[in-house]
Amino acid sequence: MDEQAIENKLVTPEMLQGLPQPVQHYLACTGVVGKPWILTAQLIQAGRFRMGPERPWMPIKAVQTFTTTPPGFVWKATGQVAGLPLVKGRDCYQDGHGHMLGKLAGLYTIFNARGKEMDQSSLTRYLSEMMWFPTAFLGDNISWQGIDDHSTQVTLTDGGKSVSARMEFDDQGRPTLFKALRYYEEKGQYSLVPWSNLIDRYQAFGGLNVPTHGQVMWNMASDDFTYFDWDVSQIEYNVA
Repeated sequence: MDEQAIENKLVTPEMLQGLPQPVQHYLACTGVVGKPWILTAQLIQAGRFRMGPERPWMPIKAVQTFTTTPPGFVWKATGQVAGLPLVKGRDCYQDGHGHMLGKLAGLYTIFNARGKEMDQSSLTRYLSEMMWFPTAFLGDNISWQGIDDHSTQVTLTDGGKSVSARMEFDDQGRPTLFKALRYYEEKGQYSLVPWSNLIDRYQAFGGLNVPTHGQVMWNMASDDFTYFDWDVSQIEYNVA
């Protein structure tokens, strides 16, 4: 199906049939039925971020752009140090590959990560953020396995890679937890560590009910390390 055909495609109730019950409830709650297929999404984000458990929080602002055919995103963030916009961060997943780059004052590289671990991590991040453009959960590259009345396992496949996560929902069908294994880097070494996005506020953008606040954390063996507290203030769909 070409891009024009996808852009003119509307979500129908039949597309939800056969999915695990909590997924049907969730997608109905988002309001996707009757809405056009989402090809692109752009959001404005703010919050606070820290580089490590003992590091201070810094305010950040970010703009993030997504594509769904094929899956991809670019996240560009600016962090403030002593009230000055000194930290620039860029995280992306494009053409099946992830890349994370951070610079201080435009001169000093704080991190510059790429490789197979970043490919997996970035694809997992993309899967966790599909909650902002939920028609993507009906794509041919998604599979589901029901767990119970309030949770399910979701798997996304792209470029020969697959990542999976557990999603949990409240009684209204709203997502409350996304949890997956993701690569954590420490002193140049990568290991798979449980990683969670906890969600607790929601709002309608473009007629879709989506999350607007949450906290991202590593579930370390010793303790949870929350490193990003995020808010979304604006989302636009199918903008060139």
